Amino acid sequence: MEQLTWTGALTPLNLFLALSVAILVIASVVQILLSIATRSGGRSVYADGSLSADKGASGLVGMVVEWSFYATVLIVLVYIVGGVLMGPTAGIIGGMSRQLLSVWIALVVTFGASIAYKRKLGLYGKLFDSTVGMIGFGLVMFWVYAGFFGGVMDWVTTHDTLSQYSGMKNEAPGTPLRGAEEGAYQWFLLGGDNLARDVFSRLFDGAWVVVKIAPFATLFAFMVGITLGLPAGYYGGKLDTFLSFLANLILAFPVILLFYLLVTPEIVLTGIPNYMALFLFVFPLIFLAILLNSRYYTQPTFRTPLLIVVLGVGAWLYLSLVSTDGAVVATPTYVIPGLPRWLDGFDIDPNLLVVFVSVVFVNAPTVFRIVRGLAMDIKTRDYVAAAQTRGEGPWYIMLWEILPNARGPLIVDFCLRIGYTTILLGTLGFFGLGLASESPDWGTTINAGRRLLSIYPHAAIAPAVSLLTLVLGLNLLADGLREESLRD
Repeated sequence: MEQLTWTGALTPLNLFLALSVAILVIASVVQILLSIATRSGGRSVYADGSLSADKGASGLVGMVVEWSFYATVLIVLVYIVGGVLMGPTAGIIGGMSRQLLSVWIALVVTFGASIAYKRKLGLYGKLFDSTVGMIGFGLVMFWVYAGFFGGVMDWVTTHDTLSQYSGMKNEAPGTPLRGAEEGAYQWFLLGGDNLARDVFSRLFDGAWVVVKIAPFATLFAFMVGITLGLPAGYYGGKLDTFLSFLANLILAFPVILLFYLLVTPEIVLTGIPNYMALFLFVFPLIFLAILLNSRYYTQPTFRTPLLIVVLGVGAWLYLSLVSTDGAVVATPTYVIPGLPRWLDGFDIDPNLLVVFVSVVFVNAPTVFRIVRGLAMDIKTRDYVAAAQTRGEGPWYIMLWEILPNARGPLIVDFCLRIGYTTILLGTLGFFGLGLASESPDWGTTINAGRRLLSIYPHAAIAPAVSLLTLVLGLNLLADGLREESLRD
């Protein structure tokens, strides 16, 4: 079986793609230079204050940028569609495109439904009026779907991520699998690593490690930050001083150093991360209890059963989350029991729990400061005074008057913070801290491939580009949300 090239039967398209990208780059640079050299005063102003469209050289360059961008996107779509139809005949790109068929379908359905109903979807729907926001959303959702279909469903991966294959050590992308059994995938699409494992499969299995940690850990950090930041900003005084001092105390440590301290084996053996999990993971329960009670406190016949159900399920999830094999803390010298094993709904890998706790602990103080500042500003607005005049309680005002009006900055920061968390997870994996050494997460994979980077760069470049595109997508998504929230 022959070695696969990158584009196979689609090679004639390479020239057109190179031309369109070159024109796009050159035209973009020229457009930037023209925008610096010219002034808006040269454009006519209509009666409503809006500026007229660019004409002359500036307008022509803008049109070139627009059409070269559309041409580039169209050629990329031809590569993807051709790859799905032709498979490995279209080379490595074709093989990957066909393996990602479920991801493409999910993206098309998501974008189609979102655009069709965007006027009914609030801020999320308005995101699809922003080109930057749509590009960022597309990149993020690509990795979300790729991680789910690759790491959970095994529809994307081609080989077992931990299996070693004879003769495939450090092989180049597109190398045929030697002695492949009948029914097995015939190629290593992105080559083999230094332990003869499939880089392509590890890439998309590792995407699920990132996708399942970063958003949920960031969400828990927001729960902690909101629950403490709202009363600090609303009440002020000694409560604000005390909580702000604790937040500043944590923020005084360098983030990376704090991560290293929390995930080192010596600290883990003391059980400190487990105690931190017991404390930090209870904040979502507190948040839900206060949220529902403040909203329905005038309807006790509805509020009480609702709280019993929600907090009952929440408490079980909380205890299952902090318990591992029936113990909350298990050190060489003592054990603190948790749920009985028959009630323990799920177990999280101890290494994963440590990383999760570390992310929450490091991010929560920053979220606290943001929420505190927003609460201090918004509490002076007229609608807050109106709620106080109606006799609403402090927590109702904080959660149902202040928090909804702070959603724009918080949503933007949430997206950016997921990106920071993704980078931190990659950094931890790169230094071999937190997750297991055989984990397919991108940081660990980059670290394993860097030792032979000058000779076999594919094993490190693939996860590095994946990390870059995910963080870029999150930043673009945050920009799109910021743009639309300002218009809201």
